[in-house]
Amino acid sequence: MSTDFQQAREALGVRLRELRLSAPGGRLTGTQLAQRLGWGHSKVYKLENGQQTATSEDLRAWAGGVDSPDAFDELDARLKGFESHIRSWRRQLAAGHRPVQDGWNLEVSRTGIIRAWEEAVVPGMLQTADYARAMFLRYADLHGTTRDTDEAVRARMRRQEWLYEAGHRFHALVWEAAVHALICSPSMLAAQLDRLAGMVGMDTVELGIVPLSASLKIPAANAFWVLDDRLVITEDWHAELWLDDADSIATYLRVWDTLRESAVYGVDAQNVILRARRALNAR
Repeated sequence: MSTDFQQAREALGVRLRELRLSAPGGRLTGTQLAQRLGWGHSKVYKLENGQQTATSEDLRAWAGGVDSPDAFDELDARLKGFESHIRSWRRQLAAGHRPVQDGWNLEVSRTGIIRAWEEAVVPGMLQTADYARAMFLRYADLHGTTRDTDEAVRARMRRQEWLYEAGHRFHALVWEAAVHALICSPSMLAAQLDRLAGMVGMDTVELGIVPLSASLKIPAANAFWVLDDRLVITEDWHAELWLDDADSIATYLRVWDTLRESAVYGVDAQNVILRARRALNAR
């Protein structure tokens, strides 16, 4: 978990503890507050020590439990402040994948240039519907979320219309491992590779493949997207990070430029994709 996120969570916990100890009706112990709220006592201490992320409902209950209901707005503002950057999958996917795709579509619609690095999958902007569907189903299983798969696929396909609008540029870097990964059925991957090869040479798309045999100056680590030098979106298993500070953006651009030095383009990129396609046929 990011240091900034953890520090913000701990700071919120300190404020929660202050409210408990200075309750208008007298200082409350953690056990007393837990009893008032009908919680296990460990939840109180986890929230105060920054070991658990509160929900808005938790904060409203806490403010009421310590007889300071007016403190809720302040607490909720603190929570929303750090959640705007660290977006947990548990919360984002509570209503399914479609709302997450809609949020992405809004950001992409405001963007002219996108730089993307994907080390394990084909970028969403270049996916076929079947490949995207397989991805959404895998993640729905992993997180135990609502299966709004068809709606999510349609939202992702609508985002790809951006590629066909003049003035846009999609600079995609993909590690060769991604074109071999059977995250879907072999027939679906074959169709996906055919589409990927067909994108090479498109005027709004620059597709680079980093071969497995390429010399790397840095490890091929987690995927990320840079939108117009104003926003970086990257993800881990627990959360998606939206970073808009200048230092973070500059770091990710350096990483992207460094990875780009190991990529091949044009006919060479097509050859990497076609090798993966032939290997698939040989299975």
